[in-house]
Amino acid sequence: MDDRLNELEIKLAFQEDLLETLNLTVARQQQQLDLLQEQFRALYQQVTSAPSTAAESNPQHEIPPHY
Repeated sequence: MDDRLNELEIKLAFQEDLLETLNLTVARQQQQLDLLQEQFRALYQQVTSAPSTAAESNPQHEIPPHY
């Protein structure tokens, strides 16, 4: 009986350690995901606010206002 109890206690200790390790990993990955989402939003805003083509951003290709 004592051997079985010791084995269960050992297994429980390993499982608790594994659970803590996995919990820290998930928390770190969530932080990375949050950072990536923030960077994606910033890039998306830059892309959507930029002119759609290079020709539109080049003043030589613009039609003069008197036409």
